[in-house]
Order: sequence, then C-alpha cells, then structure tokens
Amino acid sequence: MDIFPFFPGRVRAEPGAGFPGRVRAEPGAGGARAIAAALVALLALTACAGVRGAGARAGAEAPHLAPAPQPKAVKALRQMVASANPMASRVGLEILRQGGAAIDAAVAMQLVLTLVEPQSSGIGGSGFLMHFEASSGEIAAFEGRETAARAVKETLFMNPDGTPMVGDRYRVGGISVGVPGILRMLERVQRRHGRLKWRALFQPAIDLAERGFKVSARLNRSIASDRYLSQYPAARGYFFDHSGRPLAVGSVLRNPALARTLRAVARGGANAFYRGAIARDVALATRADKRRPGLMTMGDLVAYRVKLRPTICGPYRSWLVCGFGPPTAGGIATVMTLALVERFDLARLGPGSVEAVHLISEATRLVNADRLRYVADPDFVSVPVSGLLDRGYLGRRSQRIRRGRAMGKVRPGRIPMLAQSMERAAASMDFEPPSTTHLSVVDAQGNAVAMTASVGGAFGSRIMVRGFMLNNEATDFSPVPRTRSGRPKVNRPGPGKRPRSSQSPTMVFDGSGRLALVLGSPGGTRIIGYVVKTLIGVLDWGLDIQAAINLPNHVVKGGRIDLERGTALEAMAPKLRALGHNVRVRPLTSGIQGIALGDGVLTGGADPRREGLVLGD
Repeated sequence: MDIFPFFPGRVRAEPGAGFPGRVRAEPGAGGARAIAAALVALLALTACAGVRGAGARAGAEAPHLAPAPQPKAVKALRQMVASANPMASRVGLEILRQGGAAIDAAVAMQLVLTLVEPQSSGIGGSGFLMHFEASSGEIAAFEGRETAARAVKETLFMNPDGTPMVGDRYRVGGISVGVPGILRMLERVQRRHGRLKWRALFQPAIDLAERGFKVSARLNRSIASDRYLSQYPAARGYFFDHSGRPLAVGSVLRNPALARTLRAVARGGANAFYRGAIARDVALATRADKRRPGLMTMGDLVAYRVKLRPTICGPYRSWLVCGFGPPTAGGIATVMTLALVERFDLARLGPGSVEAVHLISEATRLVNADRLRYVADPDFVSVPVSGLLDRGYLGRRSQRIRRGRAMGKVRPGRIPMLAQSMERAAASMDFEPPSTTHLSVVDAQGNAVAMTASVGGAFGSRIMVRGFMLNNEATDFSPVPRTRSGRPKVNRPGPGKRPRSSQSPTMVFDGSGRLALVLGSPGGTRIIGYVVKTLIGVLDWGLDIQAAINLPNHVVKGGRIDLERGTALEAMAPKLRALGHNVRVRPLTSGIQGIALGDGVLTGGADPRREGLVLGD
C-alpha cells in the first residue's frame, strides 16, 4: 500500500539525496524503521515530480489580503520564542539567555501562561508537544491530553431517562473535568531534553504570581463575557472585584495560592501535583460541585501516564510536513488537506483568489468527514492512519474537488483494510471550544518545541483549585455515545479514554532535511484551518511567517465556510455562494505563533488577533 510516512514513535529527519531527507525511525520504534525505508523512494519521487507552486519568493509581502494591523516579522540570529502573551515570551527568552534548551523555555512559558492567560491554558489542562533535537534529527510527539476518570461510562452526558443533557448541564463544573496531563508531559520532556534545573524554571512564574501582573484588555473581556465564571466561588473571588464587576484593565492581580502550588511542584516534581494534597484537592473539587458533580478520584491522578504518540509526516511540494498523531486529528488532517490540494497550482492563484479559498475549503470538507468518522483515542479505537494517508485513496478523494462548483453532501471515504470494530463505528460530531494557546521555541543549538495547550473552553470548568483553573476537556467527547440504531460513536466517553482533539503543533523540513517552520494555533476545530492557511501562505505563496499569519482566516465548520469578519474576504461571500457554498461571515480569532528558519536567520510571527509577542537574539 502506497502511504505517507507514519511513525509510531520518535523519528529522525535526515538530509538525503533528493528529497526532504530520509525520515528514519528512532531505534525501538517498532515497525517504523521498515515503513521509513520503504518510503524513501516514494519521497524522492514526490520531490522530483516538479510540481509547480513550491514555496518561492521567501520573505515576499502579501500580494492581496492582510488584516489591519499588519505587524512586521521579527528576525534573530541565535534563538527565538513566540507565545500568546508578552510576559510569557519575555520569560522564555530569558531562560534561553541563561543557557536553557527549547524545552526549558517552553516549561517556564507555560507556567507563566497558567497565571496570565488562565482562560486559555494552564497546569489544570493538557498539551500536545512536538520536540525536535537538532544534533540527532529526532522528532518526537509527547501527548499530555486529559483522560476520563476510571468511573466514567459512555453515558456520562446522558440523563437517567436516556435523553442527552443540555449543554449547560455538562459543559462546565465537575462533570466536565478530565485528569490534567500537561505537568507530567512537561516533566518527561524536560528530563530528556532540558539543560537547566527543573526548579529554576518555576521561579519566574512564582515571582510574578506573588508580585502581581496587570489585567490585560483580553483577560478583562474574557471575564466579562463569561456567564459561568461568577457561579463558582473561588473564581468569583479571584476574577471579580468587591462590587461583583470583572477586574478592570490595568488592575494588579496577585495569585499567592498559585505561587504555593508552583513551589510545591518545583520542589517535588510532577509527583507533587499527581499525588498528595494537590491531587486530593483537585479530585475533591470535581466531586464536590453540587450542580454538576464529577467522578474523578485521587487514584485517577496517580494513574495518569504521558504517551509518546505517532509523528505524522507527509510530503508537500518539496517540503516534509510533520504533525501529531491521534488522539488529535491535527496532524492527520493537516497532511491530508495539503495532499488533496497539491495537484492545484495555488502559487498562481494567490491568497486573494476566490478559487484558492474554494479549493482549500473543498479539501477541508473531505478531510473533516474522515476526521469525524475515523479519528479518536487510538488506545480504544483502531484508527486507520495508513488508510487515511494512502496516496491512492487521497488521489481519489482529491478528484472529487472541482474548480467551478462546490461538492454536494460529503461523506467519509471507504478506507481499505478497515478494522472490524471501525466498520461498525459512527462519526462523532465536534464540540471543541476555542480557548487554547500555542507557543513555539527555537534555541541556540537549533532544538525546537511546538506546543499547543488548553483548558478547553474559556476558563475550563470554571472550578479553581489552589490558584489554577481545572479544564473542561471531557466535553470534547461525544455527548451522545451511540446512534439511534445503536452504533457506537468513535469519540464516545469511556474510562481512562482521551477525547479527540484538533490541536496541531506542526514542524516543516526543507529538501535538505533542515527544520524550516515551527508553528501552531488555538481555535478548537478551526485550528487545522488556521495552520493550513499559514503553511500555504509560506510554502505556496512565498510569504514570510508574519505575513502568512496576518492573512485573513477562512475555515470550514459543519460544511459551511466561515470568512473572517472585517477583512477583504467578506467581499468574496457572494462569489463563493454562487459556487454552491454555504457561507457565513464571523470573527475568527486565531492565535498562530510561528518561527521560520532559513539562511541562518530566524523569522518569527505572532498573531495580531491576540496579544502575542515574538522575541529573539
């Protein structure tokens, strides 16, 4: 079967004769070595095919569309960080200046984000982290996704009479909380790849929590727009003033409880979080929620394990794009989408073209149908990764895309050699809130981290414990576990199961096997579209990373094309409708943070739609 590279463990990007270098499996990665060896010729053929539109004119300005304001790319020669908050970026750069590795900076940045961006991520949530080690070429995907409590049944979000709960009943509170995984994940990666002491990475966040920070306009808006936050006493006392109003912009917010929590984890490692008093309080808080009680126990936290997940790599033009495997659909969907549009000359069309938006949207519709039908936690479901990435299959799917007319109803494709358990399974529709964050780091040695982290919806479950917010990621499971005919849905809840995600930390390698791009975005199920847009902006349209991030967003959600409000894309709506598309104009607040590498220069971009910052030396 002719497939794209799919590796169940660590892989290496190596310079090769011809294409993106051979991608070779790390010893001990099971059958990946045999798969990689078989694909070397395939990749070389892909590179030699002479497909027009490979990323030319690197650094060119956007020829058509870009939202205002248009920040310029930041350049550096040695090292660089990009995150969604200026305070986190400053801390990350300082860690690098102290001799820290990329993972050291990522740990310190995430701890600061727990404090200053609690609506998006934190130690009460999860993360998907891709790590590149420059000296060996090793690419590894570490997964710290939440797990369901072991007492959870597939009917978690169903009423006793068999009807589904209304959203307000389960999307906040104890029932919505999954076992947090991000601290275990960060500790595992830092032990392997870090250079500084674990304890030193906590001090900047501890100092900031005790000293206090000024509430930003974004945090103020998040507090003011949330209808659940004030229902939970700890969160109400922290985020609102004595009159019950959201903390004003510029208010100094201190968090001594979080400082104490971070001190404990700095001294005792992740065990201080997953065992003992902190774990007890986390579990108790979920079960003590009288409105929406959960099922988590201290034993669920003790039992949590980080997973080394597949790295999904596929050729695009003369590049190799690598993403994260299940339980996130991000890597698979990104590689599939690019494969479906590769036969079209996107470079000629340009980013201001109705046809480009049409073609990318049609590819996304096909990929979404497969993503919803086939992708879930691979420890519970036989995800047909090889079948989804089969070149013959993708070629047939791509032929469904027509230039001048939208497809009708899109169904999942028929995957060869589908496991029997998957033949019976049914698609699971999405509810994946957009409150997430992404950070990208490249250190002076060329090591890199792309990490997307989340607490689910804004402020997660709204339950605050010891200074941090608990996630509501359990709501990423299908609330209704079976179809009316009794077919099980692939993403239904289950004990110890991890919900499907769309998070898409991504790395791209050039034709010599050198790291070229490190990026990702928040945005719930729209993440994949944001990442694909940025990749095409750089690789097809030759934009620098900031200009590609600045491009107006267009994504597919539920079969409809959403165009970013307030951009030149709004004028495109009538023409897209004439092609048969269902179109809506709405805000699309991505948060893409990216770093490009080339000619000895680092070029960084931060999404102007949030409050991100790129810094480098």
